[in-house]
Amino acid sequence: MAITKDKKRAISAKLDEAFGEAKAAAFVGFNKLSVADTSAMRRDLKKAGVRYFVAKKTLLRRALANRGYEGAVPELPGELALVWSAEEDSTLPARSVHEFATKFKGALSLLGGIFEGAFADRERITAVATIPPVPVLRGMFVNVINSPIQGLVTALDKIREQKA
Repeated sequence: MAITKDKKRAISAKLDEAFGEAKAAAFVGFNKLSVADTSAMRRDLKKAGVRYFVAKKTLLRRALANRGYEGAVPELPGELALVWSAEEDSTLPARSVHEFATKFKGALSLLGGIFEGAFADRERITAVATIPPVPVLRGMFVNVINSPIQGLVTALDKIREQKA
């Protein structure tokens, strides 16, 4: 069934709004995903501050052309959804979808996205999706800084034990 012009305008407005507020976005391919799984995924994404919207590719391409991102739009086969977030963590949309893609093997996949104002292909957006969240990165950084100090303390303790 064809979409009316009013509905197309509403979808285009929604996409313009999405690209306007998005710090980063991911294009998601989905097939054979049950309604229950889709609803559960949408609910969890919303709790995490990630928005999910299904749109026609032609309308999506028009909205992308109006934004002027760098690079070429990645190939977008099959059914398509847009996932974005206005949060400061620009890895959040890709990481959230990547978690669900591992849960629903074959039914959900990252096709590409927009990261740091430029288009990203499937490989780059998948690499972005595997970056840990900011609190985990901070913990890893503190661990790296603490490691030499901890080694020194352990060595001094061993010397103290030998002297005693």
